[in-house]
Amino acid sequence: MLSRPPADRPVAAPERPPEPTPNQGDLRGSGTAAPEANAAAHGPPGDGPAVTAPQTAELLDLHPAPADLERLVLDGMARQPRQLPAWLLYDAEGSRLFEAIGQQPEYGLTRHETALLRERAPELARSLAEGITPAPVLVEFGAGNLSKVGPLLEALQPAAYVALDISLDQLGPCCHALQERHPTVPVLGICCDYADLDQMPPHFLLEGRPLLGFYPGSSLGNFDPPQARALLSRFARLLGPGSRLLIGIDQPKAQERLEAAYNDAAGVSAAFAFNLLRRLNRELAGDFDPAAFTYRAHWEAPGSRIAMALVSRHAQIVSVAGRRWTFAAGEPLITEYSVKYTPEAFQVLAAEAGWRTIRRWCDGADDLSLHLLAQANSEASRPGSETPNTIQHHADPTPLRNTP
Repeated sequence: MLSRPPADRPVAAPERPPEPTPNQGDLRGSGTAAPEANAAAHGPPGDGPAVTAPQTAELLDLHPAPADLERLVLDGMARQPRQLPAWLLYDAEGSRLFEAIGQQPEYGLTRHETALLRERAPELARSLAEGITPAPVLVEFGAGNLSKVGPLLEALQPAAYVALDISLDQLGPCCHALQERHPTVPVLGICCDYADLDQMPPHFLLEGRPLLGFYPGSSLGNFDPPQARALLSRFARLLGPGSRLLIGIDQPKAQERLEAAYNDAAGVSAAFAFNLLRRLNRELAGDFDPAAFTYRAHWEAPGSRIAMALVSRHAQIVSVAGRRWTFAAGEPLITEYSVKYTPEAFQVLAAEAGWRTIRRWCDGADDLSLHLLAQANSEASRPGSETPNTIQHHADPTPLRNTP
């Protein structure tokens, strides 16, 4: 595992070593691949993947330092209403609970987006990589348990796959498992806050390769529109000129469906939120009493969003990160928002961030979409290029039920 560098020192690029000789032995570590082994197995950029041997997934740890975590919590607690960064929900237990949320009957987004990706993978891959040379690297933002990218890797066969996620406990095992399922596609996991990443870390897998982005799960909805616009602009900078981005977007629907999806009958969504308090208690010397709060998920029509919050049951004082905070009875601590965009509203947002939608796919009920974006100044986004703007492709003419 590569440790996080000091703040004043950039991440060094793994050096590409000479071809190993037979007496060098096994260069693989106990959990993280030796860069030398993967560099030797992966040749220079060309027209396609130049992999000559099975790969071992590699991990880079750029997780925010404890001081950064404390600062973010203090900033969030000082806001009105109080709101903490959504990525704080994803420690090891939070990641497990989030995976369980996707299996609840009320929450269909994960199932139906996964089905759409599986059914349309060849078409998605062709549209995503058409005209891109040499063979690109696929970069997934907020990769989670890496459960959605498999069909796209099979169809695209990229030069490498890079997974960015905040949960190192989940990222490591999932990268290794994915590498076993796709032995000829090098896998690199980067533990980081991708919303605060200024540049891709130097790495031989990225040298001389165009980058294509993948951002499923409607995770953009965790950011308010100005933040979402800034994040899309950041993706353009991280991926580089002429890049493309395949992004999943959940759409508005009946209030009762949305509120049920984010407050399931089994209580998994509530447990996901309450786990945040336990993390604050454990990592920042907090004294939150989970029993003093109740969970709420409410549709806010003016903002086209679900607001998820832990609401104080009574007046109380809590301590966290070395400070005391007063909660009034009924005062919320926002754990996350989930903004829902119509296709038209999302296309406007993307355009403001320098992207143009060149194609759209949706499920049979048109409850969720996959948008293919190209940077507005690239050849692929110009009129008359590879595909007309905003074509709908339904995975199934029969509406899919229970999609949140």
